[in-house]
Amino acid sequence: MHPPYKIPIWKQAPSIRLIIPLIAGIILQWYLSFSILYILLCVGCFLLAVFLFTYFSSGILYRLFRFRGISIHLLLISFGMLLTWQKDARHQSNWYGHYLTDSSKLWLKISEPLTVKARSVKAEAIVEAVKNGNESKATTGKILLYFSKDSIPYHLQYGQYILIENKLQAITNSGNPGAFNYKRYAAFQLLYHQAFLKRSDWVASEKISNNPFRYFLFSSREHVLSLLQKNIGNSQHELGIAEALLIGYKEDLDKDLVQAYSNTGVVHIIAISGLHLGLIYVVLLWLFNRTPYLKNNRHIKALLLIICLWLFALLTGGAASVLRSAVMFTVIILGKYYFRQSDVYNSLSVSAFILLCYNPYYLWDVGFQLSYCAVLGIVAFQPFIYKKWFPPNWPTKQIWGMVSVTLAAQLGTFPVCLYYFHQFPNLFLFTNLIAVPVSTIILFGEILLVIIGSFNWAAHFLGIALTWLIRALNNIILFFDGFSFSLLDKIYANMFTTWLLYGIVIFLMLWLINKNKRLLKLAMFCAIGFFGLHTYAFLKMQFQKKLIIYNISRSKAVDFVYKNSFVFIGDSSLTKEGLQQNFHLKPARVFLKANKQKDSLAVLFKTEDRWQFFNTHIWMLDSSSLIPAVIPKTDIILFSHNPKLYIDKWQFAQKPNCIVFDASNSLWKIQKWKKDCEALNLRFHSVPEQGAFVLDLK
Repeated sequence: MHPPYKIPIWKQAPSIRLIIPLIAGIILQWYLSFSILYILLCVGCFLLAVFLFTYFSSGILYRLFRFRGISIHLLLISFGMLLTWQKDARHQSNWYGHYLTDSSKLWLKISEPLTVKARSVKAEAIVEAVKNGNESKATTGKILLYFSKDSIPYHLQYGQYILIENKLQAITNSGNPGAFNYKRYAAFQLLYHQAFLKRSDWVASEKISNNPFRYFLFSSREHVLSLLQKNIGNSQHELGIAEALLIGYKEDLDKDLVQAYSNTGVVHIIAISGLHLGLIYVVLLWLFNRTPYLKNNRHIKALLLIICLWLFALLTGGAASVLRSAVMFTVIILGKYYFRQSDVYNSLSVSAFILLCYNPYYLWDVGFQLSYCAVLGIVAFQPFIYKKWFPPNWPTKQIWGMVSVTLAAQLGTFPVCLYYFHQFPNLFLFTNLIAVPVSTIILFGEILLVIIGSFNWAAHFLGIALTWLIRALNNIILFFDGFSFSLLDKIYANMFTTWLLYGIVIFLMLWLINKNKRLLKLAMFCAIGFFGLHTYAFLKMQFQKKLIIYNISRSKAVDFVYKNSFVFIGDSSLTKEGLQQNFHLKPARVFLKANKQKDSLAVLFKTEDRWQFFNTHIWMLDSSSLIPAVIPKTDIILFSHNPKLYIDKWQFAQKPNCIVFDASNSLWKIQKWKKDCEALNLRFHSVPEQGAFVLDLK
């Protein structure tokens, strides 16, 4: 007897066959940057080919069905390329960057409420016009503004106009090995320049122009924030979590607490996303299915579900992550109630297709990737995991259901998490079993708080209850984070190991579900490739000898790396575990598979402020350094913390290979030193301008 025929996934969900070529086109255009003429030529040719197929007879179409499919796929690839090209603001004829000169003035409109940072006040602005002399050109495009706090720009508001001198700087990366690609991230937000402004650099206008819809979103967010700040405890631990959990506002979050949430695998509950809308969707569905009039009326039920989800999305201020999730759930609801044969994979791929057509750069968004990977993991693996055990009673059924969902979501997301965060929370199962139900209660409590906010006495008592609940949740997370084994850290991962790890997970799970030995062989093949890449990285590490001078604002940071060990020389603030070290130094050390050396490296020697690393001599100068009459032979000279040095007065026994100015120096001093170096024909490297200085020793 033959086994029953199983419909392939690409026939159950035909939209998968549409989104794959679209994604291929987006990737091709981003990395290869085809010209618009070439893209339009491709679109025209493949569109013509698809159009011609409609005139063929059914017999010819049957013989050429493969070519028709290929033409449609090529058309979608070209369409993805076109979407990506047009999304790049620099391709617009009126983009402000086409008209900038050193003497330009920019007429800007503040496009979001100001955000107070530690050392500055941040805002995003639209360049409405560029003025060159008496000529003014209407333009478009966004920039980032950082006002110095002494300029006190707090009176500026969304929609207000200001005039600034051209002090724009291109957004660049730090250049630190393995560091976050901030330049690419900003480009995906259509941001290419930034400006750091003192009070004398800008003039405010009384003109204010608001987009009513965006004004409503910002006003809603401010209203919710004011209610939370009024009724939730003043502690940053409770208030910050409350704000992040409900509307994704992260400015008041305690960084160490966020790290604890990340270490225990529950940071997703404070990164507003599909989880929040999913919880609201499940609760509303449960309520509507038990409401007499609604439970049998699919039209009203679908309409109310969509309205409620979008109201919540707008109430939170319209954060990009929650709007993406709202689109995803809208498509799922429509597919469920109006396309009875619709498959959840089909709904997911349709929602992803819509989102990528709107913004192809979502493809690289971590939240977008994690949302879809988590949902796909739950849909694909949760039923199989759940059926592996039949709980004897209702409480254990609920717990086992949560366990199966958590495991399935983790299977779908952990390769991506390893790639971006290089860590795995060992206690994620226990923490999610506690944190998800508690955070659900807090979330609905906060929604209720917003609804009854005008009743001060009721809001006050509800706020007290929520404060205690958030405090209890924080204490639980900190308790689990206190275990030394709670986190597997510094895991090496790159794009290729990530894809191979997904291959292992997918093929292994499909083998367990379908018992097909071919799938097991594919999983083993991926495992061989995965361990092969790790072996290659390990062997490569055995030969590495690097000097790294990091690009960290106002800080001196130097790593001497030999094989799998490093010795750090720099500011004491960077030796402590915390945000600075995790953000700037940890990625490089994970990338290089280097661990801290307890003692000094055997190949590293120090004499006063001079270091010898193998045969390379490094002289580190700061404000306390003494300069001899004749500069001795040195390979690298490092300037840190604004030393009072005059290179033009130095006498060299032998010119150094390079003089490095790190990011702890003032830019105006670096400019002076650079001129001196150019006059003396000395090679130099400005870390804050050119990125980290990385020297590979032979």
